[in-house]
Amino acid sequence: MQIVPIGAGSTERPSVEIVGAKAANLARVAALGLPVPPAFVLPVELCAAIVDGDIKARQRLDDGLTEGIEFLETATGRKFGDRRAPLLVSVRSGAARSMPGMLDTVLNVGCTATAVRGLVRITGRPRFAFDCRRRFLESYATVVLGVAPAVFKTLRDELVRSEGVAGEQALDGEALERLGASYQNAIDDERYVLAETPMEQLRAAAEAVYRSWGSDRALTYRKLEHLEDLRGTAVTVQAMVFGNSGLLSGAGVAFSRDPSTGADTPVIEVMFDAQGEDVVSGRHSPETEEAIIRRLPDVAVQLRDALSLLEGEFGDVQDVEFTIEDGKLWILQTRSAKRSPLAALRFAIGLVKQGRITPAEALRRLHRVNLNRLAHARLADIGEAALRGVGASIGIAVGRAVFDSDSAARLAANGDPVILVRPDTDTADVAGFAVASGIVTAIGGRTAHAALVARQMDKPCVVGCAALAVDAAARCARLPTATVKEGDWLSVDGETGTIYLGRGRVVFDRPDEELAEIERWRNNARELAPIPAPAA
Repeated sequence: MQIVPIGAGSTERPSVEIVGAKAANLARVAALGLPVPPAFVLPVELCAAIVDGDIKARQRLDDGLTEGIEFLETATGRKFGDRRAPLLVSVRSGAARSMPGMLDTVLNVGCTATAVRGLVRITGRPRFAFDCRRRFLESYATVVLGVAPAVFKTLRDELVRSEGVAGEQALDGEALERLGASYQNAIDDERYVLAETPMEQLRAAAEAVYRSWGSDRALTYRKLEHLEDLRGTAVTVQAMVFGNSGLLSGAGVAFSRDPSTGADTPVIEVMFDAQGEDVVSGRHSPETEEAIIRRLPDVAVQLRDALSLLEGEFGDVQDVEFTIEDGKLWILQTRSAKRSPLAALRFAIGLVKQGRITPAEALRRLHRVNLNRLAHARLADIGEAALRGVGASIGIAVGRAVFDSDSAARLAANGDPVILVRPDTDTADVAGFAVASGIVTAIGGRTAHAALVARQMDKPCVVGCAALAVDAAARCARLPTATVKEGDWLSVDGETGTIYLGRGRVVFDRPDEELAEIERWRNNARELAPIPAPAA
């Protein structure tokens, strides 16, 4: 089987239909000369056969993985699972159309007990090595083996409490070693068998990513976004770069322009000493670009330059995942940003004015945006805000509070608008997003996968409400000055990041100046249209 290599000098420009949009875009990023960890891709056409258990497809998969790992070992100078200089890899999905957070990813594959010793030897950082191990165990066990994520969350929270620290990032190496051991015991207690050879881990991870094509959340998303004609996902295996290797390392997501408001200003979020899943999962509240400027000013400049270059290359606003490893910037993926309708309008106008696209292309991109209904909503006569967070998707939502997707569907079916209030943003809640008028979470950032989906669905969303305590089991949430129960009315401003008690009044302001610009383009297009030839 011939794999598709990316990076390490490869100049291939593979088809989106063969390798998926994520890998095709990554190949273009590498061709631009931006720093991309080397990777290889297994094609979309294997997806259905692997899911169906086809024996010949499994052999093709094995051959491709063997060939691909040889490529990565040559490119990196490391050996997969080695005890001296180990190579670890990520295993990622990638359909022909972006499905953010709906398919599975497995990180740190190859982090066997032997490889952990190699990481300690090559870096001199036991904490980093044991952090990679516990992250691998959690990722692999939940995605590949099907262990409930709550099993690991309980163990992690118990250790954090017993150590008297603020969170898992404050655990030292010895504590992380114990945490990894407790994860291993939990897997054994669930009667699952953990593959301990690197190639067995890799094969199982690749098969799991292919199988995630049929997950409930992926099926729901494709139905909501009318993507049922997609044929499957590719699998990209990429050399790991480590945002969790110290205080000069981190992981983040950057938008070349604001995907909520359409402002021509990058939106950048980062977590230091962390891996990418920490940011996009919505389980943590990240820092802003200012944190990179303070700690690594050169990297901040490089990231801004990369955003500008990528926007020019793709001719559209970009959503970029990046890692910083010991002060070096790496680009992991880029895609066209999911955006609110108002942002879509402003992006189109801004890109035309900058000469990056034509008015005809801008009108094509706006074809599915209902401009006649486009208006900027705001709350009037609502009083003082009860809670503040970070606006992740603009708009106003007024509805009854609910605390899980099933309740959201039940109340919405009765005709009531609902506000889905959750501890964090999770793409497993996509069905709840679809019926909710707005979304509020206690933690998470503007660049989490679920926030992206909220913008795509045009749902007002506020994240990172640090003063919010959600008790889904009791169907209530505690705010600083009140307790909100299921069915209580809330009013949400997704632009300012504010939440109000009660049922606010909504007023609308139309973006008349921007709409007038669109109408001028349409008039010019009609004037330039060729005159039909007279009938014979």
